[in-house]
Amino acid sequence: MLRFFAKYKFFAIVLFILSAIIISIIYSILKPKRVLKVYEPDMVSLELVDSTVQHVRKYHKIADFNLLNQNGEKVTQANYENKIYVADFFFTTCQTICPIMTDHMKLIQGRLKNDPDIKLLSHTVIPETDGVPQLKEYAIRKGVDDARWNLVTGDKKHIYDLARKSYLVAKSNGDGGPYDMIHTENFVLVDKKKRIRGFYDGTDLEEIERLLEDIEVLKNEGLK
Repeated sequence: MLRFFAKYKFFAIVLFILSAIIISIIYSILKPKRVLKVYEPDMVSLELVDSTVQHVRKYHKIADFNLLNQNGEKVTQANYENKIYVADFFFTTCQTICPIMTDHMKLIQGRLKNDPDIKLLSHTVIPETDGVPQLKEYAIRKGVDDARWNLVTGDKKHIYDLARKSYLVAKSNGDGGPYDMIHTENFVLVDKKKRIRGFYDGTDLEEIERLLEDIEVLKNEGLK
């Protein structure tokens, strides 16, 4: 018996390896690739969505914008054309969740520093005090890479509309006045077609890891 096994030992090893390879190939073919959902306004909590778009179930996209960044340069959709990007809302004097969110944005910046297809976009919710000089000082202090990450300011009503009608991440039903917009901790993942593909708690490191994984899913989706 031992002689029999010794005689066919090599054949058995080869057969085992081939079987493992075949099973692996079959599994990879049958296993569905993970695809991120496309978020529409009617899928998001009503308190975060402007009443004018709460009914939308298809074709929601981030609206065009015209803002200024930390260098006083105009930032529009053209700056994010054919890019995957992460967006959030903050203000420079915030002492609660914003510092954590900014640190996590910087972590994303560092982890993806060699990937030119990924950018970041942070909107101030109090542009009346967060002008260009304030944003520039904040950007330097926080280690913002100007080529990858825009901190933007502009007309309050315009930013308010972006938060509630496009990114779907701000509470309140105000009119864009000085105290009516309450930003959330959400990071928003936007694909190359300007669609929302994910929401993440920007204060939670595990959520940041999930966001980074989802970015890879989106990149692979673009290779199809």
